[in-house]
Amino acid sequence: MKPVATLLKPNAGAIWHVRPEDSVFHALQVLANYEVGALMVMAGDQLVGVFSERDYTRKVALQGRNSKETTVADIMTRNVLVVTPQTGTRACMSLMSERKIRHLPVLDGNTVLGMISIRDLLDDIIADHEQTISQLENYIRS
Repeated sequence: MKPVATLLKPNAGAIWHVRPEDSVFHALQVLANYEVGALMVMAGDQLVGVFSERDYTRKVALQGRNSKETTVADIMTRNVLVVTPQTGTRACMSLMSERKIRHLPVLDGNTVLGMISIRDLLDDIIADHEQTISQLENYIRS
């Protein structure tokens, strides 16, 4: 199985993130701007949590909190599961399935490289299957 590093999208070194002291409203705006479902929460260059749509719905919307007054630190997921660039995509899929999560930050030591989503893994699986099918069709025709 290929390493997860192959799935990281080059984005000129920008890591989509918010800070713990940012408002949840600001974090929602960032999610919308990048059309993603989760952001890393960074204090300087340290990963301190993940903020997701799920955090918002369960910890703000359903509890009647105000997104402009609530900070990301108040609701973020703190005990973040991470993977390394060498972690296999199959291992990532298993981890996401077992823990019922959709996003995994990728760290090389303490350096944040990016985040992969379940969609990234599914897109990769689909591309692999399409390539295999194409190769088999070519083999059958020859």
